[in-house]
Parts: sequence; structure tokens; C-alpha cells
Amino acid sequence: MSGSGAVLEDSSLLSRLDRALLPIERFCALLSGLAIFSLMFLAVYSVTGRKFFAAPMMGYVDYIEAAMPVIAIMGVSYVQRDGTHIRMDMLVSVLKGRLLWLFELISVLLILLLMVALTWGAWDHFDRSFDCARPFCSRDSSIDVSIPIWPSKLVVPIAFGVLVLRLVLQAVGYGRALVLGLENPVAVPLTLTVAEQAMIEAQSLEGSD
Repeated sequence: MSGSGAVLEDSSLLSRLDRALLPIERFCALLSGLAIFSLMFLAVYSVTGRKFFAAPMMGYVDYIEAAMPVIAIMGVSYVQRDGTHIRMDMLVSVLKGRLLWLFELISVLLILLLMVALTWGAWDHFDRSFDCARPFCSRDSSIDVSIPIWPSKLVVPIAFGVLVLRLVLQAVGYGRALVLGLENPVAVPLTLTVAEQAMIEAQSLEGSD
């Protein structure tokens, strides 16, 4: 097996699906990073205009609000894949074998249930803002410069939908590990010791030289 961080891979269908979803998650994370990078330029432009020309950027707050869903949500599935999202590491690190996989499976199923409900609600929230019979297909817009709000609202169910797919794969992975008693299952983030994490970081630094 070959690993990518703390996620193992093999030739199984589950692992192939895991690798197929990863480029989508990376693209979403890239969009999130680009949104953050763009806001840095907007901030410099606005502050420079206010400081030297007494003319700050019009709609600066509106642009921040529009980009916030991309910044806050688009990369969640990517970090969920390798276990770098918020986790109970102090508790998980002391569990072993089937007890660990049972705990992880229950956690993922609870998150999956919540995310399905949130995806449904987020799509309904977007649908209330979208109407192609109106200008810019928008029923509502930002206050300052009238930016259509529906694109920002659409980001949320899309990002949540990708996360739901990731959680389904992880639920299958943990369920498979629980039933078969696997020590190192594929397509799920494995709990690493401090020494293992240091070794992986050292290997990544060596590869960048």
C-alpha cells in the first residue's frame, strides 16, 4: 500500500473512489485559498485609497461577505479526508482495534446525518435567492453595491455536498475496518503518533529539496 499523509491507498474500489474525489477536494481548497489571497489585495487597495486619496473601495464589505462562504467552507472536505479537521485526538489516540473503528464510525455517521440536513437546508436557502426571471437571476443583493447573493449561497450546498461524499466514503471505510478487523484500512485518516507525524513531515521536507 502507498500512503498519502495519514491516508492509505490500494487497488480496491473504495480506494479508487477516494482518489477520484481527492482532486475535487483539492480544487475546492484551492478556490478557498485564492479567495483569501484576493481579499488581501482588496484590503490593500481599499486602505491605500482611503489613506492617500480619501476614496476607499466601494463595496469592500460586500465583497468580503460574498467571499466568506468560499473561505470558510470550501476546504472542509479536504481537511476531513486526512483528519486535520477538528478531532478528539486525546481520546482517539488511546483507542485501538475495533473499538477505535467503532468510535470513528459512530462519529462519522453522526456528522453525516448533520451534513445531509445542512445540505438540504442550504440548498433551500439558495433556491429562495435564485430566480432567473429577475435581473442577474437574483431575488436579493448586497446593501452597498448590490452584488447578487445567490452565488455565495450556492457555494454552501456544493461544499457540503462534497463533504457528504467524503463522509460516505469514510463511513464505508470505518465500517469495513470494523467488520474485517483491519489494522490499517484504506480511505480513512489513521491516527499517527507524534514520532510518525514528525517522520512524515521530515520526508515531505526532504522531497521538497
